Amino acid sequence: MARLLAVQYRITVYHYDYHDARGHNDRRIARRVDLGEPATEPDPDKLWVHTTPEEMATATLAGFPDRFEWALDDLRALVSGHPIIAEGWGLRPELVAPIIDSPRRMVVMVPTPEFRRHQLQELPRAASLGHRVSDPARAQANRLTRDRLVAEDAVRTAHRLGIRVIEVDGSRDAAAIAGIVADHFSPYLPGQDHKS
Repeated sequence: MARLLAVQYRITVYHYDYHDARGHNDRRIARRVDLGEPATEPDPDKLWVHTTPEEMATATLAGFPDRFEWALDDLRALVSGHPIIAEGWGLRPELVAPIIDSPRRMVVMVPTPEFRRHQLQELPRAASLGHRVSDPARAQANRLTRDRLVAEDAVRTAHRLGIRVIEVDGSRDAAAIAGIVADHFSPYLPGQDHKS
């Protein structure tokens, strides 16, 4: 969806997930060392199989503020002659809201449970955990529950802060969703009529 907007409106896209998984790894290691944890990645079984989804969600939410600061560093260094749209699950409403001048500058997009199941069946990357574990089925179930809990937290927080939530249920394709988002962001997109 962000790529479609980039092409149509000549905007620059910052993909949080890409940078978080690659460019921020040195900072992630330094953070673990600072917290007194081993510098190496945690044992996949401990992380995905032997930790409850609730514990996983709590740890994920607790890590977002530091990771958000890393994304802000990236965005401050990003030079573009075009507006920038930033997307990704670590751009949380409670972190973004204090630095924007209007809730209209953000949307929260979440998949419905049915669409998430569809993604798992159709997208190899959605169904793959990416780690070798002793109990892949349990690890995947834990991950999915964690993701649901984290998404539910984002929705609750967005509603509290007056930020629009768009549920993705698969009934509209990416272009249709991009159109909805473009309409929402129309005051900030080049060439758009400024709608109220």
